[in-house]
Amino acid sequence: MISPMISGDEELAPAKINLALHIRRRLDNGYHDIETLFAFVGIGDRLRFDNADGLSLSIGGPMAKGLNAGDDNLVVRAAYQLAEAAAMEPYGRLHLHKILPVASGIGGGSADAAAALRLLNRKWQLNWPMERLADIGTKLGADVPACVHSRPMFGTGRGDRLVPVDLGEVAEMPVLLVNPGVAVPTGPVFAGWDGVDEGPLKSTITLSALGSARNDLQPGAIAIAPQTADVLECLSRLDGAVLVRMSGSGATCFALFEREDQAQSAQRLLSASQPQWWVCATRLAAFS
Repeated sequence: MISPMISGDEELAPAKINLALHIRRRLDNGYHDIETLFAFVGIGDRLRFDNADGLSLSIGGPMAKGLNAGDDNLVVRAAYQLAEAAAMEPYGRLHLHKILPVASGIGGGSADAAAALRLLNRKWQLNWPMERLADIGTKLGADVPACVHSRPMFGTGRGDRLVPVDLGEVAEMPVLLVNPGVAVPTGPVFAGWDGVDEGPLKSTITLSALGSARNDLQPGAIAIAPQTADVLECLSRLDGAVLVRMSGSGATCFALFEREDQAQSAQRLLSASQPQWWVCATRLAAFS
């Protein structure tokens, strides 16, 4: 296992993928009871801290366009939540280097908030355990607790009741992430679920078991962003792809490969044939 800490002043916000996501029922409060398998990959946004009076955030990088660095940004909200829990005034100049697509189903904003909790926990010398940070993360979003841990987790409830899992034979497999350049709002995708419980997600993690699992949000995402179906079709035709699925509420999709050279070859192929898509070859990773 590796650490998401890049240096004492910088933290990686690893992208998450949902290897499977089963919806069991719609709750009266508008949320859904889900079962999901979280995994994380070796790429993500980066968050840096510089000592300064007061709290501020700046954003740069290839995916920074249009992002608001104000108080409604999840990084800033995470900082205020942590400071409130610690009964202190927040401080520090934060800079977010954004490389992950926005509203794309790979937890970019949630991962950024989680990275802020971990980084400020260290820089403010709180030294709280990850479980306490994850509890704070529940106020910021259903995926934030899993992103705080950034390790394979089986999630139930809203996805925030977590049990660590061993990915077994799929651990560290090469993975290709592809987003068609379309932001997909989570709420409408969940609202598009047909309400049919098609069964639980098995806790056994093998390629065969994952192959028979599903992402119940896929049809709703395709209805909103039909390009998602194009991505899935392209991925399914790639040599060496052993599992193809959409992550989260989309529109990012992924393919697992047996060998790294297959994933790299697929990245070159899709980057050339679909230059408008965001394409990234990486690997499943376990952080600690």
